[in-house]
Amino acid sequence: MQIFDVIIIGGGAAGLFCAIHAGQRGRKVLVVDHSKKMAEKIRISGGGRCNFTNIHASPNDFLSNNPRFCVSALKRYTQHDFIDLVKRHDIKFHEKTLGQLFCDDSAKDIINMLLKECQDAGVTLHTETSINQITKTNNGFALESTMGPMECESLVIACGGKSIPKIGATGFGYEVAAQFGHTILETRAGLVPLTFTDQLLDHMKSLSGLSVDAIIKYGKTTFREGMLFTHRGISGPSILQISSYWKEGDPITINMAPDHNIQEELASARDKHPKQKLSTVLANFIPKRIAEKITADVGADRTMAELGKKTVNQAAAMINNWQVKPSGTEGYRTAEVTLGGVDTKEISSKTFESNKTEGLYFIGEVMDVTGHLGGFNFQWAWSSGYCAGQYV
Repeated sequence: MQIFDVIIIGGGAAGLFCAIHAGQRGRKVLVVDHSKKMAEKIRISGGGRCNFTNIHASPNDFLSNNPRFCVSALKRYTQHDFIDLVKRHDIKFHEKTLGQLFCDDSAKDIINMLLKECQDAGVTLHTETSINQITKTNNGFALESTMGPMECESLVIACGGKSIPKIGATGFGYEVAAQFGHTILETRAGLVPLTFTDQLLDHMKSLSGLSVDAIIKYGKTTFREGMLFTHRGISGPSILQISSYWKEGDPITINMAPDHNIQEELASARDKHPKQKLSTVLANFIPKRIAEKITADVGADRTMAELGKKTVNQAAAMINNWQVKPSGTEGYRTAEVTLGGVDTKEISSKTFESNKTEGLYFIGEVMDVTGHLGGFNFQWAWSSGYCAGQYV
């Protein structure tokens, strides 16, 4: 029988960070993960360079049914605290767009930092270990695992959501939560590309691979970043962002020339360049292939002087106010995060302990807290892991 003060299920960002801070308090900590390696999601994140936090991180960057839940943790362990840790390990990093911080070299720098901190804190790590059964005892928990029986006072569920199953993601954390009477809010793929119907895909296939700066709107929510046409539909940062808000069956509005009023630009071109073709004028504001596609769709690649007002307005609307109804998303296969999860109303925002079962803790993505794209989900892992680490 192996006996620990704390067992953490899940060796990702949140689990390792919790282990570090629990270990630093003198707690005997074990982290178990069913994968061959710890921190696989860190390794593949940010194109292999890990967008480890965002300098603008605030509670407004997170979605939850209980939006105030994340406030306390984000205040107690901020992005600046994590940046200080990165600097102490001499990891070189840079800011990309919108406050996103990436490693100069590799995501492995962040993984190695976490593993070194775990080692210094006396944390035991076991990979390729599955948990088969969890039982509540008078003193804590008894676990049956592929590594044999184990016991602990505090049990931390840090095994994330369902996104990117190819690196081992499962719904195990939700099963444990349900076993101990927790409410699981409906889960779905977030930060994920949107797909089109076969009919719309066939119509748009000539645009695959093209990207534009775009404003994407759904309801009252808007994002302005890059948008990419794909062989399945649309992707890119702005689409991933809106996907966390989008509900199936609803349209979204796309503005592919956010700095231009195309209706006014076309009216001006009609006066100044009456002999120019519509596709030529449109190509000043959007990629040529999109300009040609829109021109074909309105059936009017004639000179500006020959165009009627209705045609001009139709072309302008397809650029500044394109209404499109996605058929769905690419699902957990490519989703960066899982929306929904363990209801935070049943978890302490101070300690991250279950309100239903003493000694049971939930941190990271398994809970109903989901960040925007751009390092916010990693910051939630650091903040929630740190806070739980003070109490487990």
